[in-house]
This record gives sequence, C-alpha cells and structure tokens, in this order.
Amino acid sequence: MKHSVWIVITSLLLATSSILAADADADLLISRANRYFSPLPDAMPGSENDTAQRIALGRKLYFEKRLSVNDTQSCASCHRLEDGFAGVDNLPTSPGARGEQGTRNSPTVLNAGWQDSQFWDGRAEDLVEQAKGPILNQIEMGMPDEQAVENKIRDIAEYRTAFAAAFPGDEPSITYQNIAEAIAAFERTLITPSRFDDFMNGDADALSKAEKRGLETFIKVDCKTCHDGILLGGETFEPLGKENPYENQADKGIYELTKDENDHMVFKVAALRNVALTAPYFHDGKINTLEEAVRKMARLQLDEELTDQQVSDITSFLKALTDKNREQHIK
Repeated sequence: MKHSVWIVITSLLLATSSILAADADADLLISRANRYFSPLPDAMPGSENDTAQRIALGRKLYFEKRLSVNDTQSCASCHRLEDGFAGVDNLPTSPGARGEQGTRNSPTVLNAGWQDSQFWDGRAEDLVEQAKGPILNQIEMGMPDEQAVENKIRDIAEYRTAFAAAFPGDEPSITYQNIAEAIAAFERTLITPSRFDDFMNGDADALSKAEKRGLETFIKVDCKTCHDGILLGGETFEPLGKENPYENQADKGIYELTKDENDHMVFKVAALRNVALTAPYFHDGKINTLEEAVRKMARLQLDEELTDQQVSDITSFLKALTDKNREQHIK
C-alpha cells in the first residue's frame, strides 16, 4: 500500500515538474518573441481623424465599381473582403476593368496601414497614396484622370451628401484627395489580431506545441531578420534571391522604377500576418502553397535546405498569424 502511494506521489511530482518546465520554456519563448515582433496595436497610424462618417463613406467607396472606367471594378475586386475576409483575390495576378492582367500579385489590405510603404516596390508612401493609384491605372480601374473621377462621383446624389458629412468645411468636399482619404480611413479599420498576439501578451497556451516549435525554428533559422516587427515584414526591402537566384527574373523589382543597378530584384519584404489565407505567393504569384513558399524562401534568402519537419513547424506557426476573429467577419 505504501509502495503504491509513493508511486502516485512520485508521478504527481514528475508531472508537476514537467508542467513547470514547460511553463518556463513558454515564458522564455514569449520573451524571445517580444524581442523581434510586436503585438498589433489597437489603432493604425493616421486613424485619429477617422470619424464614423468618413469610415462609412470609405467603406462604400471601397466596394464602389463606379470608380472604374466601365463600372466593373472596385478596390474590393482585387482586395476581397466578402469571400473569406483575406484582403486578396487569391489569383497570381488580377484582371482589370478591361480584362487586362496585372503584372504583380495583389497583397492583402488587412493591417496594411502599418507597412512603411505600399505596393511591392514601395512607390506609395501610405494608404492614401496607395488608394489613388489603381483608380487611374489603365490596366486596373482605368479612369482617365482625377477630374473625371471627381465628376463621376459628384453626379451621384448620395455621395454629395456623404462627402459633405465626412469632410465638413471642405469646399468642394468631393475631391480626388478626399476620395482616397475616405478609402484609407476604412482600410485603417481592417485590424486582425491573432493567437500569436495573445501569446506575445503572455498567454502561454495560445499556441500549440507545433506552433511553438515553428516559432522557435522561425527565429533560429533567421527568418526574423527580414520578417519582424508588427506585421512580421512590410517594413524593409530586400533582394529576392540574396543567396540563390529566383527563377523568374522578368520583373526586376524596384529597378523598374529607379534603373539603379543596386535595385535589381529588390522588393518590399512581404508582411506575414494572415499569410495562410493569401496564396499564391511572391510578387508574381507563382508559388502555390505556404509550404513551398517557406522552403523556397529559406533556399533563396538564407541558403538553407529545410527539413520536412522544419517546414511543417514553420508553416504551423505562420497559420497562427491568421485573424482570430475571421469567422465573425465572414458572418
């Protein structure tokens, strides 16, 4: 009888010891994660002037196909929110108003206001400047000029009322600048916290064992050198193919703008939040799965040949960056 009691006590002590060790390991990993990454703040930069009227107007404009030359294309056509709330259309490149195909993969609009610049080549400083681009892009929405856009929107009675409420004191209130300001105000509401944020905020149980292994591997392999900060990317520019060349050299990245030889194949580092929802991957949309993207990036950027287990673990971690409120948004 005494022997049985002793076995039970020993088992309890061992179990307690294991739990304490696991808690200590999790606390250490939380501390390490907070060195390189940051939980999502509650609001994006620039949102202090985003009134309810301006956000509501921006939401309407975001889905407004009359902003395109033939009333077929809106912001939401390429950055979809109504199908799965991913902020992308899940196409390699997107068709425009006239059916012409774009040249680069559409990045997600979710959390985009925390990026240091917009587009793969960073040619737009912020969400306002980004919103101006596609409307006048002849492959995308195809409007001829800013004046044509303003005239078209002014002819719609509901917008005359909405703009006056959203931009009181502005005369005229319907300007190309204010159209972009309103769209950006709506986009600044697209904040998607994840279980990874809960983990960084101290909830050791927010991630599974596989996801924690993936986070450790992500840090150890050195993915965090480029994919860090609030969005795990979106803040710096790097050559694609730093250690081994990328197969598709047709699009040369920032070089297409600058013609500087140092900018060959340099692109903005992709933000990784919600990355499990945004396939296909890379600027050209030629990488079909997240596993393939993880394996290829390690080879291209780090000269690392990851094992199947490493790929599986990192992929598990990246899936933990998905919006934890996604089902609510979908409903």
